[in-house]
Amino acid sequence: MLTATPAVATAITVATELPATITGQDGAPMLLIPAGEFLMGSPKGEGLSDERPQHQVRIGAFYMDAHEVTVVQYEKFLDATGHILPEFWPYDETRDYADRPVVGVDWGGAKAYCEWTGKRLPTEAEWEYAARGNDGRRYPWGEAKPTAEKANVGRSWSYKFYKDRLEPVGSHAGAASPFGIHDMAGNVWEWVADWYDAKYYAQSPGENPPGPRDGTMRVLRGGSWNFAGKYSRTASRLRYEPRHRAADIGFRCARDARAPD
Repeated sequence: MLTATPAVATAITVATELPATITGQDGAPMLLIPAGEFLMGSPKGEGLSDERPQHQVRIGAFYMDAHEVTVVQYEKFLDATGHILPEFWPYDETRDYADRPVVGVDWGGAKAYCEWTGKRLPTEAEWEYAARGNDGRRYPWGEAKPTAEKANVGRSWSYKFYKDRLEPVGSHAGAASPFGIHDMAGNVWEWVADWYDAKYYAQSPGENPPGPRDGTMRVLRGGSWNFAGKYSRTASRLRYEPRHRAADIGFRCARDARAPD
């Protein structure tokens, strides 16, 4: 079983009435992201226009998976539910890639997995807060640009991506977010709950923004193995039609902060 140790930024206080680490119904370690405020998005001169305006957001406490959902975890979901197989499923090689993040999952498959295990997809605001904390850092580890030691990014295309491009989750322990969440930059893009709207930040509520009410595309966060490192900034956004399934798209789950079941 994967384990994780919380590494919380100095300025952030963990709620004492809730455990810092819990285990999800799928056996995945989850870390407490305590309530707090942060600047969401990018300042002028950085990033793309849909990352602006930068705005203050308050987030309530929640739990987030310490790692991206893996092949072996998703396989148990498939066995239990008969859900449609992801694109590029490794079939007889699942044991060889058990600790790689599952890819080829569309938004509906990610949502169904999270609900099956008693969780949910994180909102876009929750994801960004978990990735950057409250000090405005450009990447989960700080300001330094991504390197091979910090993130799996900027690699050429390969049809053998499970074998020679995707990395086991948690491979960059020294590059975790301020809350101890791993792989929030690179490896795979991650689906979040929100619909995409390029102008949403201008009207986003200041507390626990749920995202637009509707839309045609869903948001992804975090960059991936075949995107340049600049796309793994904590504020970087991507969008795809929710039925899109790709070799560089995975997900992780979140859960409301409450006492363990």
